[in-house]
Amino acid sequence: MSRSLLRSVLELRTPITRLPPSFLLPIQARRSLSSTTTSQTPSSIPATPLDNIAKPAPAATATATTTPTGEPVAASSAAAAAAALYPKQPQTPTTLSPESAQSIAQLLPLLRAQPAHYITAHIWGRPYLVTAGDQIRLPFRMPGAVPGDVLRLDRASALGSRDYTLRGAPYVDERLFECRAVVTGVETEPLRVKVKTKRRQRRNKTVKSKHRYTILRINELVIKGPEAIGL
Repeated sequence: MSRSLLRSVLELRTPITRLPPSFLLPIQARRSLSSTTTSQTPSSIPATPLDNIAKPAPAATATATTTPTGEPVAASSAAAAAAALYPKQPQTPTTLSPESAQSIAQLLPLLRAQPAHYITAHIWGRPYLVTAGDQIRLPFRMPGAVPGDVLRLDRASALGSRDYTLRGAPYVDERLFECRAVVTGVETEPLRVKVKTKRRQRRNKTVKSKHRYTILRINELVIKGPEAIGL
């Protein structure tokens, strides 16, 4: 009798390692039990050959920080942006037809001999008929131009005097003339105030604008002879 009692006491002290049947457990316990039974041990996972493992692609080589000319990349990118913003004017073709070459060789000295000359200069695509001493008010503020800067106008569609006119197709060769302009200052227009309204709305929108314009003065206009282009 004492042995059976001692055995029952020892069974109560030791924890029960065997779980009851699954139909007696709650739903959450059933899920955990099923997950533990389906999981594999690390020893049961088959080993993968090293050749079948996808190797990472080699990292791309770093690009050089300098261009072949030795200039930094930042400087080259800034120059490219400036070239895109202010494109270089195309050069006038140097090849002339025999008729044009003969006409220039005969009439250009007569044009130079007359006292007053004029030029139809193109600034940012806009033509301006000017002579030496004239003042030009550009319809915009030229970026980067400060008072005192000297600009050479190398695009012209016509050169002329009182009796003769030399026209380009579409522009005159820049080697036949020299036209320079000085930036005299920046002019500011009066303040403009515009009130914008919309239908069936009580509020008004006030827009203020005060534009600035660059002022140029033509201080030099020289017409060269036919020898400038090899005639």
